[in-house]
Amino acid sequence: MNNVKVGTARVTTGAHYGWKDWLAQRLTGALVLVFVVALMARFLTGDNSYETWHSFMTGGVMRMLTLLTILAVCYHAWIGVRDIWMDYIKSTGLRLALHVFTILWLIGCAAFGVSALFN
Repeated sequence: MNNVKVGTARVTTGAHYGWKDWLAQRLTGALVLVFVVALMARFLTGDNSYETWHSFMTGGVMRMLTLLTILAVCYHAWIGVRDIWMDYIKSTGLRLALHVFTILWLIGCAAFGVSALFN
């Protein structure tokens, strides 16, 4: 009597990551919004000379916000592109190759952004 199974097993495939990815997209998007608002507020108030922008962007808070924004954009892009590959590319080999290419591309973009930020 204890071994009676009711219903069928549900098999999930594809981009089924659900609310965690949804939340990550919203949080990374909100971080990018904070960065853009900070830049626009600085642009619209005061002197816009090179020296002023340089001191603004090399300050500790903006440098950290810029670093977090670079990483957030890369993670945001990874979630979106990964879901596109999983939803529309049916060949497992091609999908894996596109995933690897996307990861390498985003790591390269992050490395370039970080190197530009700290050099």
